[in-house]
Amino acid sequence: MHVVHADYAQQGAPIRLSFFDDRIEIENPGLLLFGLTVDEIKRGVSKLRNRVIGQVFYRLGLIERWGSGIRRIIDSCEAEGFAEPQFEEIGTHFRVTLYTQAIKAPLLKGTDEAIIEALKNADDLSTKEISEMIGKSARLTRSRLLVLIDRDLVGEIGQGINDPKRRYFLRK
Repeated sequence: MHVVHADYAQQGAPIRLSFFDDRIEIENPGLLLFGLTVDEIKRGVSKLRNRVIGQVFYRLGLIERWGSGIRRIIDSCEAEGFAEPQFEEIGTHFRVTLYTQAIKAPLLKGTDEAIIEALKNADDLSTKEISEMIGKSARLTRSRLLVLIDRDLVGEIGQGINDPKRRYFLRK
């Protein structure tokens, strides 16, 4: 994100990452382009500063579409239970502050919610059983199960990642 939007006319002004106990700050040389406000970028309004870099990132699949990045960052933080990031212009730089302390329980949406519901009605289930119950592919189900395991919402029993007898259960 910051590589595409950086103001490279400011020589010697690097992109900075600062790590603190409660937050991560990403500072980018250059302010928002003229006429663009923080409220507008939160709504998906975008003006591309570096078109050539933007096109390269788009063709490499590193950018999905113009104007979607800030909204995805906000939505991801909300989904994981973190405070909304702070976006601000400071001097001649633009700073994004990501808070690292959860302020609420992560949100469950769509597939994750369906997996939790399926596990509520059984002692334990296989990936195949869960995928059939929720109507999703085994691959998608397995990837969402890994997220739920990381969140400590689901537990697993098995002899390794490729164990065909691997079972999943809802943590209390």
